[in-house]
Amino acid sequence: MIKRSHIRQFLAVVDAGSFTRAAQQIRVTQPALSTGIADLERLVGAPLFIRNRRQIRLAEAGGRFLPIARDLERGFRAADGFGRVEEGDKPLLRLGTIRSVPGEVLQNIAGLLARDFGLEIGENSESELRAAIHGGRLHMAIVPLRPGERAPDVVPLYDEPFVMFVAADHPLAGRGEVDPEELASETMIARRSCELLDATSRFFTRRRVRPRFALRSDSDERCLRMVAAGVGITTAPVSLAIGGVVPLKVTGYDFRRELGLVLDPAWRASSAVAPRLGRALEAIGSIGAEWRQGKVDAAG
Repeated sequence: MIKRSHIRQFLAVVDAGSFTRAAQQIRVTQPALSTGIADLERLVGAPLFIRNRRQIRLAEAGGRFLPIARDLERGFRAADGFGRVEEGDKPLLRLGTIRSVPGEVLQNIAGLLARDFGLEIGENSESELRAAIHGGRLHMAIVPLRPGERAPDVVPLYDEPFVMFVAADHPLAGRGEVDPEELASETMIARRSCELLDATSRFFTRRRVRPRFALRSDSDERCLRMVAAGVGITTAPVSLAIGGVVPLKVTGYDFRRELGLVLDPAWRASSAVAPRLGRALEAIGSIGAEWRQGKVDAAG
């Protein structure tokens, strides 16, 4: 008999593209995952994946089974929530976010959602958050939107440029804009949470800027505070600015990002969720408009 665990494991491998990553995402050992997939393949009577050293891809039978698995998982999720929300109860909302969302933005969004939902919040990369939405493991995620990404289940928030931050008393602080070559002698701080880390490295390497690094950290706050302390300089979305740092435009460094909410359509359409969510999304949309105008305050 096919069990929900089989469906969950199958969708995790599809979404992650790797047995290793899938096992990490659903918190099982890789041998247990491999055994579960082998068991499912025995039950359906055909191989579902083509395995080689470089990649895992769907076999012909796997492609035909995928929409069935998606429908089954949506049905399981609907059954899980059936009858659980009584008058006055708050439905559960699993919210994911990339790590570089400014704290005050997350505070405002979480504060509005918490009025009508019980929240579970997790952090991960954009690709893993999108895979979790697609696989039904998250209900909503704050991620950078793709160019032109607009859909009924996408709520744009605001877009912003990436800049170079320097200490307020740095010799370049009053310049406004600098050429990348002028930064060759500077000490850098690497924000490991940055979604443009590789692109930024390539940008400066092409211009023969190969700085020394004073700090590499997953904490945006720590990185920006070390900039304010004069330890080094760093690139970041302009919304991450703190007191004591000044943004500089770097000629040719024209990266931007647009943040938005991506929602699980099946969860959104649930009768227990839809009315509450509509109120929250309307308020969140207003906050997004204020951010676009540069006028949001931390208190919301």
